[in-house]
Amino acid sequence: MALQNRVTPLGEIVATPERGTLMGNRGGCFHDSARRLGRRRWTSARWIACLLQYRGWHREVMTPGRYTELFFLDEATAFAAGHRPCALCRRPDFRRFLVAWAEGNGPLLGGGVDAVDRVLHGERRASAPGRPLPPADLARLPDGAFVVAGDDPAVPLLWQGGRLLRWTAGGYLPGPRATPPGLRLVTPPSLVRALVAGYAPGVHDSAASR
Repeated sequence: MALQNRVTPLGEIVATPERGTLMGNRGGCFHDSARRLGRRRWTSARWIACLLQYRGWHREVMTPGRYTELFFLDEATAFAAGHRPCALCRRPDFRRFLVAWAEGNGPLLGGGVDAVDRVLHGERRASAPGRPLPPADLARLPDGAFVVAGDDPAVPLLWQGGRLLRWTAGGYLPGPRATPPGLRLVTPPSLVRALVAGYAPGVHDSAASR
């Protein structure tokens, strides 16, 4: 049986047999001894996205008492859910991210990455269910950002290469040919500004074939 540890662009944690290309966490442990999630979905404001493998380290997923491992289709998905690059296993990406985030959002005046995490925690949809999403303008949207349409708000759509692609746990499918009505931005605004400033998130290979 698949564990409930796969994150959607909307920040939800679901059970699906497909694995992702990145792992991450939300600061600690929120699963029980049977590797099941409780009501909590995070333990701190530090939500990160990591490599699947690093220095040969091995972890038993959802070990009791250890942090809850989460998995993402790609980095664009992790960004949409409000995660940022890990400073340990993805050091070069982390440094590029901080430069782009500061360029898009202003200098990090004290607190370093903790300041970024605080901003993100205030923007994450998963940390504030029911919060209205801001409107999205495709003409100004950078590649790698996610939106939803007013007529189908449960289906995340990736903006990439001048087209919308439909997210699934296994990869991307063709999206709507015409611009749907009532587009809303899923990716947190501060991360969108980092994308505009030049940070290019990793996108699953299936996006190139659609």
